[in-house]
Amino acid sequence: MDLGRMLRTLEPALDPRQFSFSTDPTMTLAEAAALSPLGIFTEAEGLTLIREGGEGPFFSMISLSVHSSLEAVGLTAAISTALSDAGISANVVAAFYHDHVFVAEADAVAAVAVLRKLANGDDTASGTV
Repeated sequence: MDLGRMLRTLEPALDPRQFSFSTDPTMTLAEAAALSPLGIFTEAEGLTLIREGGEGPFFSMISLSVHSSLEAVGLTAAISTALSDAGISANVVAAFYHDHVFVAEADAVAAVAVLRKLANGDDTASGTV
């Protein structure tokens, strides 16, 4: 749960697949599961699905190999700040063992570079790449 240690061990890995986010106010969990999504979240407005392919816009997923705790404080903020300072919009999804950062496909390579700089303790990690 030590933020400095977590940042040093981020090890961002870019997944080669394309992902999309979609929502459907009438879809059931069973119907969503049949689509084999990477993630499902239930909101008042409907189910949100994260899945491979689908309809655009498409996003790239960067998985962080660091074993983060759901009780850790500051990891999402550090990642979001560094990417935001570089002009990269990100959606961070925290799973049980790892965090996964979704960015626009066009920003994927730059986002990985920013996260690697952050992991290396580079003070310019939040600067434009």
